[in-house]
Amino acid sequence: MDLTIALERYDRHFPFFDGSVKAPAGTNYRALQVGQSHPLKDGIDRHGCMLHKKLYDVAEFSMSTYLMAIDRKVPIIGIPVFPRRLFSSGLMFVRADSTITEPRQLKGKRVAIRAFQTTLSLLAKGDLKFEYGMPWEDIHWLVEDEEKIPFTPKAGVKIEMLPKGSDVGHLLRDGKCDAVIQPHPPGSIMKGEVKVRRLFPDPDGEELRYYKKYGYWPIMHIVVMWQELADKNPWLPAALMEMWGQAKAISGDYYTDPNWSQLAWGRRHFEREIERFGTSDLFPNGLAVNRGNIEQFIKYSRDQQLIKGDFSVDDLFHPSVRGT
Repeated sequence: MDLTIALERYDRHFPFFDGSVKAPAGTNYRALQVGQSHPLKDGIDRHGCMLHKKLYDVAEFSMSTYLMAIDRKVPIIGIPVFPRRLFSSGLMFVRADSTITEPRQLKGKRVAIRAFQTTLSLLAKGDLKFEYGMPWEDIHWLVEDEEKIPFTPKAGVKIEMLPKGSDVGHLLRDGKCDAVIQPHPPGSIMKGEVKVRRLFPDPDGEELRYYKKYGYWPIMHIVVMWQELADKNPWLPAALMEMWGQAKAISGDYYTDPNWSQLAWGRRHFEREIERFGTSDLFPNGLAVNRGNIEQFIKYSRDQQLIKGDFSVDDLFHPSVRGT
């Protein structure tokens, strides 16, 4: 069997790209570097290409869009491997001279996100409402991208589609936008052309507080495959989990070399992170350890009316891996 697997270019995926990960006997794989919002060697729009064009057998996929796909009976199924995780609080940006100093001051403000249904947008809106007391319904949302799956917004919510080619950094600079919540802010922000600051003055401390309260680093992406492929090969979901387990073990050894990263203090940052979080495994695979995190996403998605059906966490995964 030959498998095509579409992935982002992370350190934890390098073992797929260099062939260090071994496939089960009789199986070959081709790992493609496919970006989502930024092009990589093998393309862009990984989620859309998986969902609408079926270009891959297996793919790293948006957790939020996956919930919406299951709600709409799209024939894909997940395995409990979650290769991308982000906190929302450290990715909330305001202009450096902004008077906004806390989430509750975003009431009535214009906040730019990539799309309403992206996983970081889902998480940020949910966190603003349930963690920080700022109902997302009271914010004017500016979106850059078309939604992967159509949905009907909650009545009264303001969602404005920005013109193609808009630079949200320039909108922030020019006072046409009050905050940006994105995993990949444009170069105008990241390269310092537009002076910004994070909404939370101590993002590390806030994210650590969140982690200690909930016990997880929030999931962004899940690994999915086509239901037909899993039905024909019921051993494959567990085999794929084992392959990601190999990649995790291999990449986990990278930082034993103090110069593996181009960061001068990379190894020491690695050690401090383990000490502060109290674990060396911020990317746990398996269903049991991630159940609470997934339940939170289902709660947020229902509240934002992205999903309406009644399904459980277990329904998101192939039966062969529900016991992990």
